[in-house]
Amino acid sequence: MANDGLAIASTRARFEPAPAAYAAFLLLVFVGLSPFQPGVSAAAASGAGDLARQICYLGAFAVIVWSSFVRRGWNALALVPLSLAVLLLWCVLSAAWAGAPAIALRRAGLEIVIVASAFLSVDAIGAERALKLWRYVLIGVLIVNWISIPLLPQAVHQAGEADPSLVGDWRGLYIHKNIAGSVCAVSALIFLYWAIEKRSLIDWALAAGAVAFLVMTRSKSSMAFLPAALAAGAVYRIAWKSDLDRFIVVIAGALGAVVIAAIAFLHADAIARLFENADEFTGRTAIWQAEAAYIAAHPFLGSGFGTFSDTGAVSPLYGYFGADTSAWVETVAHGHNGYLQILVTTGGIGFVLAMFALVAKPALAFWPRDEPKLPLRSLLFAIFVFVLFHNLLESDFLEGDGVQWVTFLLMLAMLRPARAET
Repeated sequence: MANDGLAIASTRARFEPAPAAYAAFLLLVFVGLSPFQPGVSAAAASGAGDLARQICYLGAFAVIVWSSFVRRGWNALALVPLSLAVLLLWCVLSAAWAGAPAIALRRAGLEIVIVASAFLSVDAIGAERALKLWRYVLIGVLIVNWISIPLLPQAVHQAGEADPSLVGDWRGLYIHKNIAGSVCAVSALIFLYWAIEKRSLIDWALAAGAVAFLVMTRSKSSMAFLPAALAAGAVYRIAWKSDLDRFIVVIAGALGAVVIAAIAFLHADAIARLFENADEFTGRTAIWQAEAAYIAAHPFLGSGFGTFSDTGAVSPLYGYFGADTSAWVETVAHGHNGYLQILVTTGGIGFVLAMFALVAKPALAFWPRDEPKLPLRSLLFAIFVFVLFHNLLESDFLEGDGVQWVTFLLMLAMLRPARAET
């Protein structure tokens, strides 16, 4: 009888639904159900949902919620930060004035599932274990990406792209080289953390492989912001060992911001001409001009969550492009600036809520010194800086199951236990 009890206990110890659901969640985000499929599906372009994808996310979400309630009870509801919960509520409410309310509600619902899945699963298995499983998934993605290049033509952007400049750029299993590049950049940060903390030669090689693949994607934004993120993480790790060093870094950063602002003011005309040219930044300025025009016309409420772009004919984006805009811009999948896109879709009210929940509150969470958790916090800070910069040229915030948005959520979720587990 005693042996039977030990056997049952051993079986129960081996059965852990939370890590399995978390791993499934990561695979859905970073691999998806249709890897190596170029372009945007007709369903995505029209705002229609993907039933199989929704079922998979809901399945993983159900297991994650069950595991979290077993662990926390009703306290599990408090795992999602209140500021982020209020932002999500505003996204749901925006369906009331959206041009396509069904799309707004469906995408807001997915957003709630994604956010809750990230926070509840990381809490259920712990930040260190969550990071380890994330690393395993990214290792798999990197290996598959490299193997796919000589074997699958669609792993490289082919002739016939709407944007001819993409031809020859590597994208691996992702639909676009910019997504592949951003995943490689975050992978490099995590592999470097593991290489330094665990003294792992394998992770040094993995980091090199991630950077090499990033270079071959020719994703300029990720290549530019990765060094900045690495520098930010290094400065954080060094300076946050003492209060004096921390204050010196903050003062130096503030002075640097003043200098940059002064230079921008002195060269305002040249900068304005740069952004008035629709061909600059690979066509992004045309999109930004259209977004700015829409924001000026709808400053408070916006177009409704998830309805401004990637929604086909119902998108209000098309009415704000000039007649001379390139044809490819009219099929843009997102606004190429996360801050502008939040303003467009959720209005000024949503923007204030988002900046508090996604920028100000996390920045304040990084301020306290916590030397036992400093290595992990420095990695999380590097990811934080990378995503903030990445949103200057891409739209990551509140992007459903977008890889950089989920990366940002995982960073926020790991930051909370990194502060609590001393």
